[in-house]
Amino acid sequence: MRHYQQRLSGPLLDRFDIQLDVTRVDFDKLTDQRRGETSAVVRVRVEAARQRQRERYKGLAHILTNSDLGPAEIDQFCKVALEGEKLLRAAMQRMNLSARAYHRTLKLSRTIADVAGAEHIQTEHIAEAIQYRSRTLIV
Repeated sequence: MRHYQQRLSGPLLDRFDIQLDVTRVDFDKLTDQRRGETSAVVRVRVEAARQRQRERYKGLAHILTNSDLGPAEIDQFCKVALEGEKLLRAAMQRMNLSARAYHRTLKLSRTIADVAGAEHIQTEHIAEAIQYRSRTLIV
C-alpha cells in the first residue's frame, strides 16, 4: 500500500477536494439496529444547498456551483472571518498545502456552509473541510 501511495504525486492529490482514510468497520457497528439519516433527508439538505448556490451565482453564466469558482470568485464569495483565516494559515503551514489545495479547501468550506444552511463560512466549516485533506497520502 505504501508503494502505491508513493506513486501518487502531490499535484495529482491536490485535484481531489475530499480525501478520506476509511477504516475497517467493527462488527458491532455493522449489526447495530439504529439507523442514521435516510437518503431522502440528506437529499433535501443537498437540494437546498444547490438552490442557495443557484441564487448566489445567478448573474454569472459560467458558474453553477461552488466547484466552478475561480480565484477571483473565491475572493468574492468565500470570505472568511479572522478566526477562520488563522485556522487556514495554520493548516497551510502544518500540512504544507499548495495554493490549489488552499482554494479547494475554501470552496469546500463554502459548500459545507451551504449544506448547513449558513450564509457565511464559519470556522467550523473550515475545520471540517481541512479534515477532509488526507494526511497519510501526502508524499
